[in-house]
Amino acid sequence: MKLEVISEHPAQPSDAPPILFVHGAWHGAWCWAEHFLPYCAAQGWEVHALSLRGHGRSEGSVRWASMQDYVADMAQVAATLRTMPVVVGHSMGGFVVQKYLEQFTAPAGVLMGSIPHFGSLPFLLRQIWGQPLAVLRIVLTLDLRPLVATVEQSKRAFFSADMPEELIALYHARTGSESFRIALDANFLDLPRPGRVQTPLLVMGAANDRVFPVREVEATARAYGTEAVIFPDIAHDMMLERDWQAVADHVLGWLKGRGL
Repeated sequence: MKLEVISEHPAQPSDAPPILFVHGAWHGAWCWAEHFLPYCAAQGWEVHALSLRGHGRSEGSVRWASMQDYVADMAQVAATLRTMPVVVGHSMGGFVVQKYLEQFTAPAGVLMGSIPHFGSLPFLLRQIWGQPLAVLRIVLTLDLRPLVATVEQSKRAFFSADMPEELIALYHARTGSESFRIALDANFLDLPRPGRVQTPLLVMGAANDRVFPVREVEATARAYGTEAVIFPDIAHDMMLERDWQAVADHVLGWLKGRGL
């Protein structure tokens, strides 16, 4: 399958492993290309972001795409790189990274505002309470899009109150549909098994995250034997928020601290 991959390379070649970024639900490789890819490349890293099947400009359909389909997409791209990459996943992409690392090794992994290791059932219950009509539309259409169908829904889910409205509208216009099957996998069909993951992980969250709150990020960190790093004054889309650079700097600093 032909998958969209957006890449940036440093001015000088480096022996450091490449970094592969995996987006969350409704997003695509574009969310990393906005800030993270050019910034990390300027700091000397080879970086790549893929769009999972049916997202961005990738082939395929999101309809009934499973978590293992997304893991296969990630593995397909990783296999094309010069060496096994560091893997970074945001939100649903963090869940994909967790499942990927059950099967493959990596120099290191990063979870950013990830679906927790115990799944997204608490998130689903919050949506049933807060957006019952949207949840009904999901059941009728078998598409998760109704949760973020409007600019206002995207703002509430992904961004801080001080995020410029024009940027929210721009980013919302780039979002798309998401697999209904993923909701099933992430709730009970294909939950992560942290005991199978040997890769060192950095687990990060956002203090103002209304999708996966701090307590869930911290629980995931404990499951992987580490402590969560929580960024103040940032909401769910950590790579697009005003303070995205602080997030990027922490990731790169952590990798360098591990000798990568």
